[in-house]
Amino acid sequence: MTAARIRDLLKTFSKFFASNILGTLVDTFVLWLFAHKVFSSEVYVWSPYFSVNVLSPVISFEFAVLTNYLCAYFLTWRGRLHLSTAGNFLVHYLKYNLTATGAFFIKMGFLLLFQNMFHWDVVICNLIALIFSGTFNFVMGEWWLFRKKKKNS
Repeated sequence: MTAARIRDLLKTFSKFFASNILGTLVDTFVLWLFAHKVFSSEVYVWSPYFSVNVLSPVISFEFAVLTNYLCAYFLTWRGRLHLSTAGNFLVHYLKYNLTATGAFFIKMGFLLLFQNMFHWDVVICNLIALIFSGTFNFVMGEWWLFRKKKKNS
């Protein structure tokens, strides 16, 4: 890997990381809202464990996916997209959601692992799990979804 490629990769990762802070804030706020307000034991009586530790992260995940995709499409990898049509936007969104779903399973695995091992609050476990899922999401975005097209000789 050349020095220029490493610089380009670090620049892209920096943009990805900065834009995903917004997605993390959205994810954390929506998770807190659903886990502590909507599905709290005082309000919601059906399976508190499932609603707080599974359903709330699913809902917060979808909000974060949309936020992160908008940042990825319009900021992080904008220069790699040649067609900016509604169809292109939706096709990339479906692919992004597919890779984000893989990242979600990674996030949920680590979230539930940390929650069951250490009995920490679901929001803390989620923040730690996002490190692992975010790394996966960057790799998929960089080398699959928004990969650079090879130049023809």
